[in-house]
Amino acid sequence: MVRYLDELGYDPIVVTGGGATSDRWAPEDATLASEVPSGVEVHRVRDPAPPETSSRWRGRAERWLGLPPAWATWWIERSIRLGREAAREIDLIYVWMQPYASAEAGVALSRELGKPWVADLGDPWALDEMMVYPSALHRRRDLRRMGASLETAAAIVMSTPEAARRLVQAFPRLAAKPVVAIPNGFDASDFASAVTPRDDGKFRLVHTGYLHTELGRQLRQTRAVRRLLRGAVPGLDILTRSHVFVMEAIERLFARDPGAAELLEFHLAGVLTDADREVAEGSPAVRLLGYKTHAESIALTRTADLLFLPMQNLPPGMRATIVPGKTYEYLASGTPILAAVPEGDARDILAEAGNATLCRPDDVESLTEALATHLERFRADADPPRPDPEVVARFEYRHLAGRLAEVFESVLDRTGAAAG
Repeated sequence: MVRYLDELGYDPIVVTGGGATSDRWAPEDATLASEVPSGVEVHRVRDPAPPETSSRWRGRAERWLGLPPAWATWWIERSIRLGREAAREIDLIYVWMQPYASAEAGVALSRELGKPWVADLGDPWALDEMMVYPSALHRRRDLRRMGASLETAAAIVMSTPEAARRLVQAFPRLAAKPVVAIPNGFDASDFASAVTPRDDGKFRLVHTGYLHTELGRQLRQTRAVRRLLRGAVPGLDILTRSHVFVMEAIERLFARDPGAAELLEFHLAGVLTDADREVAEGSPAVRLLGYKTHAESIALTRTADLLFLPMQNLPPGMRATIVPGKTYEYLASGTPILAAVPEGDARDILAEAGNATLCRPDDVESLTEALATHLERFRADADPPRPDPEVVARFEYRHLAGRLAEVFESVLDRTGAAAG
């Protein structure tokens, strides 16, 4: 977004972390820095950070007693200090979350500098069905914290229409200010160069990014307690946001069609846990690639024959509030998608794009049939379905940056400031 906001006449000053991290969910990819325009000021918090994950007993105290994590406290204090030093003459503060602790920094800087702030939540914080709390009380406490922070924002950006709807439903007073849905997206330049076709004769199924095997198993094991304490959305199943069910589908396919075992390869790219590896062990189809840079992951999606997109399972009739970020790059690749997704914006987008096979997250039989259909198309050398280019274009970052700039302009117009 910084790249394209710069093109739109904004002069971004970025306050961010140090870059290197031990967090599994934020592996370092130095290649991405080259995409930021050279003239953009980037101020990094350089102080040594406490561990992102607290010790066992401290972690329990944080979860159950509401003690602030040491890392969050450190980040809030350091980002406020650095933001104050970097601010000079600014017109607006834009806070992209996560971490959600950044909201407190946005609130504090806005009050101190007398400038409006725009909250961009990414995922919908305490309204995210993937968030599992110790109890309903803990969720309500986080909802109060969320509401108190967002009430001070001049505008709020959510990543899906469903999340925007739920936000206003949960906090009716926020309806008085701009609440808009601007999704994650893709950078068209990542897909501009030609890609060398493969000639290995294999049908390649690819998944990039994270799997949630371990968390999914834990949630299933504690399902009875979670139901009693109501800390998780009723009916939530996170194990489907892994490769567990598609692996079962692959085994069924091989049993029905032994020749498929000579053709199908399942490539898993991303940071893998021991639980992730355990599920894949012993399968002749699986290729564990480990972590890949963003450019390498893009190349994998563009040279695949089918992309696998799993999501959490929800009860029928309940819409998901999130769309996995990889969805938009999957679409931009033009490769067919096998989407095991619940009702929600992800399913709606993929259905409109027209190149995805859709099934419920835990429907192994539908996954098996979909794999068989795509494999037969591959054997027949038939052209794969392509996504509607007009649908795909809606999620290109240059377009999304223009929409975000419109939010900024509306805030600046209402507060009487001039864009810098």
